[in-house]
Amino acid sequence: MTLSPERAPATAGTRRLTRTLYGSAFCDEFVLLYPVYALLFSDTGLSVWQMSSLFAVWSLTSVVLEVPSGAWADAVSRRLLLVLGPLLTAAGFALWVLVPSYGTFALGFVLWGAGGALGSGALEALVYDELDRAGAADRYARVMGRARAVGITATMAAMGLAGPVFAWGGYEAVGAASVLVCLAGAVVATRFPEHRKPSADGDRWSATLRAGLAEARTDRSVRGALLLVPAVTAVWGALDEYTPLLVRDTGVAQETVPWLLLVIWAGATAGSLLAGAAARLTTTGFAALLTGSALALAVGAAAGTPVALVLIALAFGGFQLATVLADARLQERIEDTGRATLTSVAGLGTELGTLATYGAYAVAATAAGHGTAFALSAVPYLLTAVLLATAARTTAAAARARPRSRRSPS
Repeated sequence: MTLSPERAPATAGTRRLTRTLYGSAFCDEFVLLYPVYALLFSDTGLSVWQMSSLFAVWSLTSVVLEVPSGAWADAVSRRLLLVLGPLLTAAGFALWVLVPSYGTFALGFVLWGAGGALGSGALEALVYDELDRAGAADRYARVMGRARAVGITATMAAMGLAGPVFAWGGYEAVGAASVLVCLAGAVVATRFPEHRKPSADGDRWSATLRAGLAEARTDRSVRGALLLVPAVTAVWGALDEYTPLLVRDTGVAQETVPWLLLVIWAGATAGSLLAGAAARLTTTGFAALLTGSALALAVGAAAGTPVALVLIALAFGGFQLATVLADARLQERIEDTGRATLTSVAGLGTELGTLATYGAYAVAATAAGHGTAFALSAVPYLLTAVLLATAARTTAAAARARPRSRRSPS
């Protein structure tokens, strides 16, 4: 029998955890290369096919390493992986700027994908366990929601700053700034508190992987929460890449597109900040959230007007809120030993769902335009909402039947 660690006072440790988390989230997203790296590829002479193959390399790296890295995080120090991740990403960005070519771009994406995989699962597991140790596990959704909001704000700030920095110093300046912020992220990650000790009996990461997957197989509630994460996250995460095209198709001037994108991402930021207040949302309430967000997405996309983009912002806000809440539900149901492993399994599901969405979107947008493709993307959310509502009714009916069965004669 494993004894839980003694609860510690919440104040100082929790403040250090949240400050470090918010700083890390900012560094992860305040990367000036994000808005211009496609231009770097093009200016180096890459074709559209070559650029698409690079994105595939990036996605496949994440898919291959997602689950093993989560199991590794359960077997060793999670903080160590959070430090190593930004260092790998920094090395990739440095290669892009110093030796621009298809080969180095591909290697950079492998390093970037590996760096992201190291942090995926490890971060959520570390934050939840530290909050739980401090007796504040119920604050997880609020804390992670604020971290997501900080990350989105950092992305918008990077979008605004990339232009002036690029005009001043070109790709070298933008690349140097991106490398420096990744190094700063690694330094910030060293400040994460971690009271959980790595396995003392020499368990390999493969053993932690088997243990985590066994929990998912045997515990129905864990399995349901595990499936909910990609169901909520994958589609709208893929739509993010196409929002500039949707905005442009509303007929606005090219220079207006970035400003309208800020409206959409302001909605996503608001959704993150509402996570704390919505943490106790019931399954029926969660289904209603997905339904409302899906309808806003479908109506806003089908309208095809700049004003209707407010509905897209509301939809993204709802989906961002649902993403944070789905992650929180998963963390509540996982045992400590396999937390990073199962979080990474959910991340793998999201990566695969995102890849499928890319393909489906390409077919729909080619045949009927971006507005129709966005509107059709609401369908998976409506189906998920129906499944959740049905599960909630079944659970409620079973709960009502139990007292009657106890009063029934033998």
